[in-house]
Amino acid sequence: MDTFSYLGQGFGVALSPYNLFTALCGTLIGTIVGLLPGLGPINGVALLIPIAFALGLPPETALILLAAVYLGCEYGGRISSILLNIPGEASAVMTTLDGYPLARQGKAGVALSISAWSSFVGGLMATCGVVIFAPLLASWAVAFGPAEYFVLMVFAIVCLAGMAGNKPMKTAIAACIGLFLSCVGIDSNSGVYRFTFGSLGLADGIQFVVLVLGLFSVSEILVLLERTHHGQKAIEAKGRMLFNLKEGLSVLATNLRSGAVGFGLGILPGAGATLASAVAYMSEKRLATKDNKFGEGDLRGLAAPETANSASACGSMVPMLTLGVPGSGTTAVMLGALTLYNITPGPLLFQNQPDIVWGLIASLFVANIMLIVMNVPMIKIFTKILAVPYWALVPAIAIITSIGVYAVHATAFDLYLMIGIGVAGYILRKMDFPLSAILLGFILGGLMEQNLRRALSISNGELGILFASPITWGVWTLIVAMIALPFYRTWRKRSQRRAEAANA
Repeated sequence: MDTFSYLGQGFGVALSPYNLFTALCGTLIGTIVGLLPGLGPINGVALLIPIAFALGLPPETALILLAAVYLGCEYGGRISSILLNIPGEASAVMTTLDGYPLARQGKAGVALSISAWSSFVGGLMATCGVVIFAPLLASWAVAFGPAEYFVLMVFAIVCLAGMAGNKPMKTAIAACIGLFLSCVGIDSNSGVYRFTFGSLGLADGIQFVVLVLGLFSVSEILVLLERTHHGQKAIEAKGRMLFNLKEGLSVLATNLRSGAVGFGLGILPGAGATLASAVAYMSEKRLATKDNKFGEGDLRGLAAPETANSASACGSMVPMLTLGVPGSGTTAVMLGALTLYNITPGPLLFQNQPDIVWGLIASLFVANIMLIVMNVPMIKIFTKILAVPYWALVPAIAIITSIGVYAVHATAFDLYLMIGIGVAGYILRKMDFPLSAILLGFILGGLMEQNLRRALSISNGELGILFASPITWGVWTLIVAMIALPFYRTWRKRSQRRAEAANA
């Protein structure tokens, strides 16, 4: 069966009335979560995992719901960025640079509609890329053995630090914390208790839902409690609400270039939408030599990060589905959702459970269409949600989080552990440690340990198996390059400073 036959089978799954309704609910919830400052796709997806599990949703429906929430959050983040100058999440920071100036110029409606269109174009381009490249990567990844998978996961961890901008060391430490947390519990091979400190509640390890809701939801509650103001007044979207043909054509080339950049960075493990939006924005700023008004209300400066955001979100599905390696923090949460359903992501998933894979891919097309149709006419409703005060938002998040954790195992220990993890996560956030790196380390830690043990069993304990194939050598080369990248950046900045000092 070829790719288009499988895609048709996936549309059969995604277009069933039940899954269509689920996708509609997911896109609406995701947009609302995304536009609320401080929340974001990780929180939105994390809160819905225990609810989906408790409702007994089948795996393909649960994945469609989570993917719709993910894309909806990427759409919703632009609303608070444009109208409030407050990014709903880290990846929307670049949107504020030109979106808010446009709103202050009385072009809020045009800015919102052009950003929605850009998100749609980016999502559509990337979903087409998923259809083309995911099966190819899956067929190639069948050649991966335990050694290749272990080295690939080392590469994913190293990518986090290499692409972390100005804090690679903190990102690396955060990833190591996640790796340590994945070791808690009974060793599946020897039966030895590891790092449980005599607690029976930790014998089965730290549950994924407890960790993700503690790290993100509880720590977010503590951050929101710090804010004493009742919300900044959003700029009202007046006048023309739709961009015209001239404005659409002026950003078309930007959409195409930024969509390609977003998809390319999205499929890299650990890169994420934040890096994609920054790279796309800076690339377009360099290319715009004529009539450059970037930072003052340039439509190209608004279209570039929004296109890259959505493209990166869809692109991050590729490594998750084909290699079992999350492409972003949110897909790490989705990867954990798959494990709750006893589904092992990887190349064999395309062969053994095509309904799940292709149903999810087809739902990306459906969700993008729903979002563009929903976001333009309902924009005035969404802007009113920005007025929700924190005194109402914080208790709602706390209640949903507590119910979600308690519903999994019905133990008070999980609630206490979630609170403890949340307090630790809050402290780490104040120290500027990226929590998504902890989550990625936790997800990859168990898989790394399993594959390392399998590889060493095959080789009778010889570490040479980790360097025995062309694939492992290629990945090790990439690892060395990624380790060298932060040092190269530091050297380059110092060289620039010296050159500037010499010319002064």
